[in-house]
Amino acid sequence: MIRRQFFRSVSALIILGLTLAGCGGTASNLPKGANGLTKVSLVLDWYPWANHSGLYLAQSRGYFKEAGLEVDIHPPSNPEDILKVVGAGTDNFGISYQTDVLTARAVGVPVKSVAAIVQHPLNTVMFLKSSGITRPKDLEGKKVGVPGVPSDGPLLKAMLEADGASIDKVEQVNVGFDLVPSLFGKKVDAVIGAYEVHEATVAELQGQPVGALKVQDWGVPDYYELLLVTSDNMIKQHPETVRKFMGAVSKGYADAQKDQGAAIDALLAGYKDADRRVEEPGLAKLIPLWTGGVARFGEQTTERWQGYADWLRANKILEKEVRVQDCFTTEFLPK
Repeated sequence: MIRRQFFRSVSALIILGLTLAGCGGTASNLPKGANGLTKVSLVLDWYPWANHSGLYLAQSRGYFKEAGLEVDIHPPSNPEDILKVVGAGTDNFGISYQTDVLTARAVGVPVKSVAAIVQHPLNTVMFLKSSGITRPKDLEGKKVGVPGVPSDGPLLKAMLEADGASIDKVEQVNVGFDLVPSLFGKKVDAVIGAYEVHEATVAELQGQPVGALKVQDWGVPDYYELLLVTSDNMIKQHPETVRKFMGAVSKGYADAQKDQGAAIDALLAGYKDADRRVEEPGLAKLIPLWTGGVARFGEQTTERWQGYADWLRANKILEKEVRVQDCFTTEFLPK
C-alpha cells in the first residue's frame, strides 16, 4: 500500500498546462452552503490514514466551521490526477508531493504548495530483519523491488554510492505497488517506496518485522514528503479563504500533536476502514516529522526547494528548470 504518486505522462501534463492557461481554473465565486458557509473541497493523496488525522480533527472540532468554511475532505478518484483537478479548480485544495509539484510547474500546471505537512522524506528501503541487511552496501548481489516511480532508481543509486556501493550490482525488479507482498513472498530481498510510519507496522502485525534505511541518511537531499497544495487562481481570487483554511488546518494539526487519541478517534469517525492498530503507532512516528526542525507547522524554505530541484535536475527526473519561488508560498501560514 503505497501513497506516493507521480505523473506518468509528461505530454499529458503539457496539454493540461496549456489548457489551464487559457481557462479560469478556480471559479470566481465559491459556492455557499445552506448554512451560509463557503464550500471548498480537499482531495487527499490516498485513502485517509494517520497523516490526515489533523484534518479530521479540525473538522470534528468545528475549526473549519468557525472559519466560515464547509470542507469536503475526500480520497482521489484517481491518485495520479490530484494536481490536475486542483490546477483546474475541480478541487480547491489537495495533498501531493514535492517531486510532483516541481514536475507540474515545469509544464505549466498552475499549482502551488501552501504548507509542508511532513518536513522530511518518508521513503525508505525496507527489508525483513531476518535478511541481515543493515546498510545500502548489503544490497549488492540482491534483488530490490521498485514500484516503477521515476525517482526511485536515482534514490537507490544515491544511497548505494553514499555507502561505496554500485547500483550495477543490484537487480531492480519492477513489482508495481505490491511492494510489501513481494517482500513477504521472498520475490525480492528489499523494496524501495515503503513508509516506515505505515508499512512497518502492518508488517509487524503480520508477524514479519522489518528494518528500513531512510533515503535522507544516505546521500539524498532532505525534502518535503507531503504538501498541501492549491491553485494559482485560488490564491489570486480567494486569498482570504486560503488563509482561513490554513488557520483551521494548523489548529487541527496542533491539537493532534497534543492529543493523539482524539486525532485517531476523529480519523476513525471520518473513515470507518482505518485500523487503530496501524494508525496509532503511525501517528506517533509522524508527529515529530510534522514540525521537525521548524518553528511552525507548514513551514517551507527556498533553500530546501532549490536543493531538491537541483538534485532532480542532476538525476534527469526534472527535465526543465523551474523557478522554485513559484512552487510554494508561506504567506497563508498563521503567524
